[in-house]
Amino acid sequence: MPSVADALRWAQAEGVERLDAQLLLAHLLQRPRSWVIAHDDAPLEHAPWQQVETLLRRRAAGVPLAHLIGEKGFHTLVLQVTRDVLVPRPDTEVLVDWALELLPALVRPRVLDLGTGSGAIALAIAQSHPGAIVNAVEASPAALSVARRNGARLGLAVEWLAGDWFEPVRGRRFELIVANPPYVAEDDPHLPALRHEPRSALVAGADGLDDLRRIAAAAPDHLVDGGWLLLEHGHEQAEAVQRLLRAQGLRDIATRRDLAGLPRCSGGRATAPPSR
Repeated sequence: MPSVADALRWAQAEGVERLDAQLLLAHLLQRPRSWVIAHDDAPLEHAPWQQVETLLRRRAAGVPLAHLIGEKGFHTLVLQVTRDVLVPRPDTEVLVDWALELLPALVRPRVLDLGTGSGAIALAIAQSHPGAIVNAVEASPAALSVARRNGARLGLAVEWLAGDWFEPVRGRRFELIVANPPYVAEDDPHLPALRHEPRSALVAGADGLDDLRRIAAAAPDHLVDGGWLLLEHGHEQAEAVQRLLRAQGLRDIATRRDLAGLPRCSGGRATAPPSR
């Protein structure tokens, strides 16, 4: 009977990173990764080799680890994910942390998460700032279903809204709007490596800025005076996004860097027009 060590060696030969192989084995064996590390001579008696081989081959073919085990850690949460949503990235936690820096002074801030996907950003904010009134919009029915299930499983209150960007919240204003929209150019050479994730959550026109333009243009009509808009973007798009924010009259424009030190999120504050 193959052992844990046999499976890890086979995975390495197939091109699977050791950490990913350990996590997949831990999932199949229903053990923590620490057990897999400490028991590499243990036989795979609770996981048929065919099942182990199938999962490892799928990972070698580029299927995201989160899709194979059905979940992904994000901020302080563990989220369920499917092929209908973009796998939450650690770099997006930079956007969440920035948002949480802006919220403590507000007792009941109204927060809007656009293109929520798995619900990662909305749920992380709701978890860390229980007083926030969090709303999340998603155009994909399948993705919104994943977000709703995550919210119910975690017991976090979020108003889930179906629709395209600001359409479901017409006439409403918020102290904070956050978004991790599609921002990959349609001819980006990295797209083949992302083929297992929904293209609609990745691609935004010839330069990757189509959705960022739409959000930036509409955001001032949905922000209170002094309200913040925070956007995640590609590391080469920071200057372009700052120009979009500046063109809409936002002030205090700034950019935050991701875990690799690359510019990843940009934001600014609004001056709302006088009430009519």
